[in-house]
Amino acid sequence: MYDEPYLETCCRSALHRVVLAGEAGRPGTEKDAPCLRRLAALGLVAEEAGRWHATAGGRARHASEVLRTPG
Repeated sequence: MYDEPYLETCCRSALHRVVLAGEAGRPGTEKDAPCLRRLAALGLVAEEAGRWHATAGGRARHASEVLRTPG
């Protein structure tokens, strides 16, 4: 049973960009800031010093929903 909140396409894309940014993080001034705030509320990203980084949960969600890797 699928019990995770649905991610809109724009939010999945924002999560993907955060993961691609890696350790450097994604700037918070980008136009996807509303999605970054939504992802933070879900615990998938976190802001540190004005840059967004994927959390462990965000990386797992990225792997399952964006990359579609099994389990």
